[in-house]
Amino acid sequence: MAKLVKDIMHANLITCKSDATLGQVAVLLHNNHVHALVVNDRDGRAAGVISDFDLLAGEWLSSDPESLNTMRKLTAADLMSSPITTVEGSVPLTEAVREFIEKDVNRLVVTQDGKPVGIISLSDFVAHLAESSAIKRGSVGDVMSDAILVCRGKTPILSAARAMTSAGWRSVLVVDAKGKVLGVVSGRDLLPYVQNGGAEGKIVRDVMHPALTIDITASLREAADKMIQNHHHRLVVVDRENPDAFPLGVISSFDIVAQMARPDSVWQK
Repeated sequence: MAKLVKDIMHANLITCKSDATLGQVAVLLHNNHVHALVVNDRDGRAAGVISDFDLLAGEWLSSDPESLNTMRKLTAADLMSSPITTVEGSVPLTEAVREFIEKDVNRLVVTQDGKPVGIISLSDFVAHLAESSAIKRGSVGDVMSDAILVCRGKTPILSAARAMTSAGWRSVLVVDAKGKVLGVVSGRDLLPYVQNGGAEGKIVRDVMHPALTIDITASLREAADKMIQNHHHRLVVVDRENPDAFPLGVISSFDIVAQMARPDSVWQK
């Protein structure tokens, strides 16, 4: 059965008032981990959409104190996109994709009988694509995350902490100029600096711990055993034929649990 827009949309609409300041919009975007808000008028009706890109424009335009003062007086209504580009929730995903391409937009407000009920964004399509193919259970390479967060050894730990927060990762790999893994910095490595301070001037090389690696062809059982034995939540995936090359990815306890939770997993049958 063909998927519909309502099957993958975000059902909860995050909104703001039309007179919300850009600072207030920024707080709402950050706290709710979203890229856009629906702007409601005084009567509570959807009047437009304001996105993180709109705020970037505001930041870029405030190049001096006078400009900053002017931009701080602007509201969501001043920067929002209007009218709202919408799509009905009962529309097939293929039709919504055509709308995205033809109108060159990053999101559409989803309606039901003309009333806003959710938002569908590019990230929703990406997530749907990721879920659409069955994952093999055979090896680390079938389950690992190919995308990894890396930094150089001279990176300040405060910068690493910001990167981890922005990316939603609990650790960052430390590599040298050629991509060889030097170590790992996790949230646990940073805890002493939360408790005692002294983070200023510290670099990741000062706090990192040795990376635990596993070959891409290893079985999930081997990965799980290694995590349990060493009390690690993640392993750096490497090619045993070239262990000093840039890492191939990372496999975490979450990756294995996510695989176990899939409807088509052997654990769910």
